[in-house]
Order: sequence, then C-alpha cells, then structure tokens
Amino acid sequence: MSITPVTAAAAAEGQWVTEWAPLGKCAGSDPDALFVQGKAQRAAKIVCKGCPVVAECLADALDNRTEFGVWGGMTERERRALLRRRPDVRSWTALLSTAKARGSEGAIA
Repeated sequence: MSITPVTAAAAAEGQWVTEWAPLGKCAGSDPDALFVQGKAQRAAKIVCKGCPVVAECLADALDNRTEFGVWGGMTERERRALLRRRPDVRSWTALLSTAKARGSEGAIA
C-alpha cells in the first residue's frame, strides 16, 4: 500500500488535507502580511480567495481558537463572531470537511 501525497488540485476537488499549510496560496509569502490590523486586513483576506485549502485553514483556526491574524479568509473578529453564532459546533474540522466533500457553499453561517 502506498500513500499518495495530496496536491493542491486534489484539495480543490474536495479532498480534505490534514497537512494543508504547504498547499496554501500564502505558503512561501511573508507571514507578517496576514497579521495586520484595520484596513490592511481586507488586503490580507484577498490572499485567501481561491485557495484550495481555505476550509482546512479556517477549521484549524476555529478549532484551536486562534486569536490573531487572517486564517481561512476570516479576520479574528469574524472568527469570534462565528464562534458566538455557532456554539453548538464541537469540531469545525468535521463540519467543514463534510461541507467540502459535498461541495457545500455557505455551510457554516
């Protein structure tokens, strides 16, 4: 049995990636660019548009209650608001991986 590494293309096709960080659009860029405040957050979020592992990134940030930076296309304020709106979610990874596999849009709102 061999294990095939998951590529960005496979991630974009709905496969959940546990080692997602190297596949992100932000990989290899200046990490400080995602830890900004105010209006600069809008520009930082643009990096996440079209990222094949945006769901994995967001799930990791939500499950770990990451306080700072843009993760999965959301600012810390947006993530806090989402956590308050959905206190029933015990595992964001489970929720978002299911939604990604189904190709669901807006599954977390």
